[in-house]
Amino acid sequence: MEPQKVGPGQIDKIAEDLKKDPEKSIGNYLFKGFRIQISKYKASGAERVQQLYKRRRAQGLCIVCGTKVTRKNPVTGILYRLCDTHRAEIDQKNKEKAKAKKGK
Repeated sequence: MEPQKVGPGQIDKIAEDLKKDPEKSIGNYLFKGFRIQISKYKASGAERVQQLYKRRRAQGLCIVCGTKVTRKNPVTGILYRLCDTHRAEIDQKNKEKAKAKKGK
């Protein structure tokens, strides 16, 4: 993931966010040729993945590949968590698993 270029004013905002809500300020930033990385100390792999998925869901991106999701769930009106490609792949795998279970 490429660092986000920031200016002096944005650095101050990031510092304020770090005080208020540390999870909101997590990321890589580029300021005058210096990379500033804000991350949780000793976070497990599961925690990092969970945060990545949470961030992608909030931005309306597919949690697998990060592409923009366009379709909404007709019942809830919320964007799906997967793009059409990954929905088809995962649905196909689930159908095969259900069929294998039924056959036993």
